[in-house]
Amino acid sequence: MALTRDFKETVKDRADRDPEFRDELLTEALEAIVCGDVDVAKVMLRDYINATVGFERVGKAVDKDPKSLMRMLSSCGNPNVKNLFSVTRFLQKDAGVQFSVVSTKPRKTKKPKLVG
Repeated sequence: MALTRDFKETVKDRADRDPEFRDELLTEALEAIVCGDVDVAKVMLRDYINATVGFERVGKAVDKDPKSLMRMLSSCGNPNVKNLFSVTRFLQKDAGVQFSVVSTKPRKTKKPKLVG
């Protein structure tokens, strides 16, 4: 499903005025990568780039054609690890943040009791 122009503008407007929102967009995208949900990560990275630095600037920084990067982060795109990490490394540097991975054990959830 294609996003409406209004949605894209809303995300960009919020990203322009809310640094915490920008950081959270990038955080969520990188968490999706670490959790293995590459399809979600691609969409979120694409939204983040469109709302912040733009594909022209990312392309120049990572020495890739911006249209190639757009395809790479599309729903049908298949980025290789080197390209994906070079993009995320640039985005972190540009945002002035550095992410690290912290391992945690999953919380145990209680199974609901069946009443019958």
